[in-house]
Amino acid sequence: MVYVKVCGITNVEDAQLAVELGASAIGMVFWPESPRFVDPKIAAIVRSVLPPSVLPVGVFVDQSVSYVRRVAEVLHLGAVQLHGCESYGYCQSIELPIIKAVTVENGKMMTALSDVPETATVLLDAHDPVKKGGTGKSIDWESARNVARSRKVILSGGLRPETVALGVRTVQPFGVDVSSGVEQYPGRKDPARLRSFFKALASVEVGLPDGSVKL
Repeated sequence: MVYVKVCGITNVEDAQLAVELGASAIGMVFWPESPRFVDPKIAAIVRSVLPPSVLPVGVFVDQSVSYVRRVAEVLHLGAVQLHGCESYGYCQSIELPIIKAVTVENGKMMTALSDVPETATVLLDAHDPVKKGGTGKSIDWESARNVARSRKVILSGGLRPETVALGVRTVQPFGVDVSSGVEQYPGRKDPARLRSFFKALASVEVGLPDGSVKL
């Protein structure tokens, strides 16, 4: 199955269900303006229930390098997702695997791919100047497929149980990222929708990397 990152996790119950269903990575948001923000103290509890096979990812938006490093060190994060306007140099200064969000609007990349280090995984998401992820908006999949031909891509942007299989078949990404598409409300997952999401993914067979593949 394709690499799956379940993002916007704020509690142990949602994390455990995602792991049970086969999540490759769990994303926790440390940007205070997000409705899915999780206090690092709560995040530490969530982190403690993750098995070694599941990657803990911290999501940050234009926050200081020192803060990102400190949270990553305290929580033993396995990767950092940068969802703001972080520069090439900023990305390189984080000594962990990087997932760099590149937003898409009307088929246009709002960040030049040349500004993203080759070593970073590119997360393609819908552009929203305020929300910075978890928008529920879809992106142009043909544009995403063009990027996936040359870069390691995680497809995001409004993925839901009803759309994820077609999105994966069309884009053929390294992985997918889901947050709002499987929620009851921001910060709380809907167990039935999360199960349906993984069930839909299990039906996709397009020669994609196994879910155990690491970033």
